[in-house]
Amino acid sequence: MHDIPALKALLDRHGVRLTRALGQNFLTADWVSAQTAEASGAEAGCGVLEVGPGIGALTAQLCRRASKVVSVELDRTLYPVLEETMAAFDNFTLLPGDILQTDIPALVREQFPGLRPIACANLPYNITTPALTALVEAACFESITVMVQKEAAERILARPGSREAGVFSLFMQYHTAPELLFEVPPDCFFPAPHVTSAVIRCPVYRTPPVAARCGEAFLFTVIRAAFAQRRKTLVNALAAVWHLDKGALEAVLAACGLPRDVRGERLGLEDFAALADALSEALGEGDRRA
Repeated sequence: MHDIPALKALLDRHGVRLTRALGQNFLTADWVSAQTAEASGAEAGCGVLEVGPGIGALTAQLCRRASKVVSVELDRTLYPVLEETMAAFDNFTLLPGDILQTDIPALVREQFPGLRPIACANLPYNITTPALTALVEAACFESITVMVQKEAAERILARPGSREAGVFSLFMQYHTAPELLFEVPPDCFFPAPHVTSAVIRCPVYRTPPVAARCGEAFLFTVIRAAFAQRRKTLVNALAAVWHLDKGALEAVLAACGLPRDVRGERLGLEDFAALADALSEALGEGDRRA
């Protein structure tokens, strides 16, 4: 465990004041940083993109393993802190900026030529969903390993029919194979958050686990429609978007082997792929857009 008084002194020395709006809870448990970096697959020949390095606890562990680590940090008050804590590593690059406003594929091309790119981060909890979405949609990483709130991890790993299942669950499971590595209690941070955290690893699929003839865009249009009003049956949810006759929609569900009163939360990726294809055919090319 890092020395908390020394950490406070480090922050005070550089005039850093913790900002709740940026979700700042600095990791102080060495074992968490080490295990996260090791599980990420960081090694020689690998380039790591990190989001929100904070004071550099995870960053240092990544630098000990990977050929190069590039960290994107929004809070400028942390730059002198990182200059001090990362001074021993010549394979570390700090990029000022907001990951949500960053051209990630361009960054990877410029910073990691000849290296295998992965992403690893203790994500600021207030940007978990958009940051993960940006990393996945960049389509340039072999894997993405992140610490998130336990609740967010449960959503990402949720199975069909569970209370946590939703659009983001299916998005992550369509693009990656997420797995829970371990949980992290609040006392591993300063200041301690009010929630338990979890580290997950998401190897990125080269080919999605399901194939939808209608295309990825329409597949997720159907998925979003199904979860837009969770209490409605799937027929009613789809009818609200495409204004199709309910009898026709029930026939589409029947063709997919789905009961007429099923709700969207009961369906997995394979079910949605079959449904999207059948619905696409029923609508016709000109009527697919919601």
